[in-house]
Amino acid sequence: MENPKKVHFIGICGVAMSAVATALWQKGFKVTGSDAGFYPPVSTHLSNAGIPYYSGWHPEKMVEGGAPDLVVVGNAVSSQNPEFVYVKERGIPFKSYPEAVGEHLIKPHSVVASGTYGKTTSSALLSHIWKHASLKPSYMYGGLTQDGAPSAAADSGEWSIVEGDEYSTSKWDKGAKFFHYRPTHLLLTAVKWDHADLYPTEESYFDAFKKLVSLVPKDGVIVGCIDVESVPKLLAKRDFISYGAHKDASYRYENIVQTPSGLTFDIVYHGKKYNIESPLLGAYNAENITGCFAMAYACGISPGDISDAIKTFPGMKRRLEKRYENAVTVIDDIAHSPEKARSVLNNLRHIYSGLVIAVYEPNIGNRTTQSKPAYKDAFKDADTVVIPRLTKLKVDPDNPEAYFDGDELAATIEESHKEVHYLDSDEELVEFLVKARGKGDVIAFLGSHGFRGMIEETVKRLAQN
Repeated sequence: MENPKKVHFIGICGVAMSAVATALWQKGFKVTGSDAGFYPPVSTHLSNAGIPYYSGWHPEKMVEGGAPDLVVVGNAVSSQNPEFVYVKERGIPFKSYPEAVGEHLIKPHSVVASGTYGKTTSSALLSHIWKHASLKPSYMYGGLTQDGAPSAAADSGEWSIVEGDEYSTSKWDKGAKFFHYRPTHLLLTAVKWDHADLYPTEESYFDAFKKLVSLVPKDGVIVGCIDVESVPKLLAKRDFISYGAHKDASYRYENIVQTPSGLTFDIVYHGKKYNIESPLLGAYNAENITGCFAMAYACGISPGDISDAIKTFPGMKRRLEKRYENAVTVIDDIAHSPEKARSVLNNLRHIYSGLVIAVYEPNIGNRTTQSKPAYKDAFKDADTVVIPRLTKLKVDPDNPEAYFDGDELAATIEESHKEVHYLDSDEELVEFLVKARGKGDVIAFLGSHGFRGMIEETVKRLAQN
């Protein structure tokens, strides 16, 4: 529908949903929202924007002052949600948030950053570069930057920059979110089978990305990482700009130096070297940064402006985020899959001199039987792996399926790792983490859930020692 005046968000407290709500509020829509509960920093962002919200599902509150012209429904919202049921029964128009992004944030020049990993950091960094270059982009990404900047905005420029997520759009649309973003420019970071709950075979996962590539017009711009074998295969029939550490990459990164305070490296393009300084942790961020450098350069932004923006990009919360740093360092990362955990732990092994202790909780897609093979050797760079009591999953009435629990996950990892502990008591787990830790050790919390305050308690206990 065109120009709805009042928009209500069911499930507004998600990072992406709240960001899109704020962006529509910036465009002048009257925005309201509901969710099961509200917590900082999302609740703070909504309050600062002046967006009214309430806890629980109350159709009568949703229609106060008149029914909404449009309802945006979060992906986690059940088909039996009272507000959603009310909306369907009364014929109120509703959309998923990717559809809302597609209709209200996408501009004529649409940059989509996509891939199995790296897409959130890349889309946020691209947005930062475009803003630094005064291009006034509209943008959206599904994470929070460490400086607290909004995760979505509607601005007046001709560019939009959006994170292209391959997960399903909604309960009624199982297609990938990125199908709604009309890319004219595509940054493809990596494609490795993930989300086995949605893509039961590797082929089905790759097919989604093939379709995404086909959406880019022939005169569009595609930038792809050739270090991941699947990417050049996907792009074999298209002209594209390559990047990576590979000697044949058009934009090649080299000479990486990692320290606990960040990284430096060189990008080589057409024989010229550009020295890059970044406060981000992790050698893999050299890859993310190089991809963004290549895309920005291809879009006409000067190397000097790009490099200056990279220096001031603070990185994402829950992406190798330091929560505590002293003799022992505590890291928080959203690595909720075996592949993501492998990458994070490999980087920590190269940055820190002591023991690496991983506390890991997978997302729902990596608690299925199909995902078990991916755990082989995924934690080889951790000295110790700790599995907490896993978040209890609600069985979706639309898609009932059994998922394995913590002790079964621990047993799976133990098949290829010698020291794995399943601790279902949060207190016992924290005690285990802080006991007899030495200088240079790093404790990494890996997972998409919040660990029920265990990170904060671990930091508190370490600070007292």
